[in-house]
Amino acid sequence: MRHIISVMVDNKPGVLARVSGLFSGRGFNIESLSVNETLDPTMSQMTIVTRGDDRIIEQIDKQLNKLIDVIKVIDFHSKESNYIDRELILIKVSVDDKKRSEILSIIDIFRAKVVDVSHSCYTVEITGDEKKISAAINLFRPLGIKEIVRSGKAAMSRESK
Repeated sequence: MRHIISVMVDNKPGVLARVSGLFSGRGFNIESLSVNETLDPTMSQMTIVTRGDDRIIEQIDKQLNKLIDVIKVIDFHSKESNYIDRELILIKVSVDDKKRSEILSIIDIFRAKVVDVSHSCYTVEITGDEKKISAAINLFRPLGIKEIVRSGKAAMSRESK
């Protein structure tokens, strides 16, 4: 099962290497990783996507909490968690006169933006959840995707009502 784990850490050199080393040293894969400074410049927020059963995720959680620079660990897939997540992708799509209107239609449907135009391709920016991103890729694929770059997930807890 896929898990999104949020890790609040001290914003210091080497912390990312220690966290990623914890995963690789135990044979766990990181599917995506996003790290950014928080409002407090002394802390960073890591969003890690990984796979594992409850036992493996519990082990990851315990190991992360043992690291000195880790302040807080949240598994967004726990029973109590209510969260939102988003991802950003840039897609470079081949363009010619025949496909131009179809590409622009897809861009409009997904509320995407063309961020670069060249003679033979558009670079499109799309943000959304995993289903939206996958749907857009599937529609662009037959039109000729040249390249895709993905940011990795960003996630945060929702406020309780």
